[in-house]
Amino acid sequence: MPDHETTRILLADDHALVRRGVRLILDNEPDLSVVAEAGDGAEAIDQALDHKPDLAILDIAMPRLTGLQAARELSRLQPDLRILILTMYDNEQYFFEALKAGASGYVLKSVADRDLVEACRAAMRDEPFLYPGAISALVRNYLDRVRDGEGVPDRALTAREEEVLKLVAEGNSSKEIARILVISVKTVERHRANMLQKLGLRDRLELTRYAIRVGLIEP
Repeated sequence: MPDHETTRILLADDHALVRRGVRLILDNEPDLSVVAEAGDGAEAIDQALDHKPDLAILDIAMPRLTGLQAARELSRLQPDLRILILTMYDNEQYFFEALKAGASGYVLKSVADRDLVEACRAAMRDEPFLYPGAISALVRNYLDRVRDGEGVPDRALTAREEEVLKLVAEGNSSKEIARILVISVKTVERHRANMLQKLGLRDRLELTRYAIRVGLIEP
């Protein structure tokens, strides 16, 4: 969050009428203020360099440089700048490209009066803002990757390590865990050592706290 109370916003859209309407929505909020406008992506970059806003709201379809091209360049030039895409396109490809370009939110113009203010505040809290269709697209994309066995984030612990962790956190001794899982005590101790190293923890108490935090056991 910026160290001043009002979020300074750059608004870029090639339609002056749209900019006027969006500006009315934003300037009506006490914590939001449009300090610069641009009619295309290249001008948006120039205005961002001149005015150093906290947040840039970019349309996708603009002359000279698109909003996505401008977002990529602004992310490179001003890494602390938050970026929202405001667009008429309910399109998964554009949505994923926006995320790759550094945007933290994707808002449809059709519901800007309802969602834009909330999206601005979410961006300044470093939280993503996605419309419901985008959330569905993310879930579908994740499930497709799981099905294809591609690009799924690594788990911190293996399934067996999670089993051992749960039993450790429930107060079982190494001998009891070995009996329950039908493995040797030495294997239990090796799993415990691996978990401590992977998670950067020191002892059984910290393992138990971790197990509670990730929902393996009830507090």
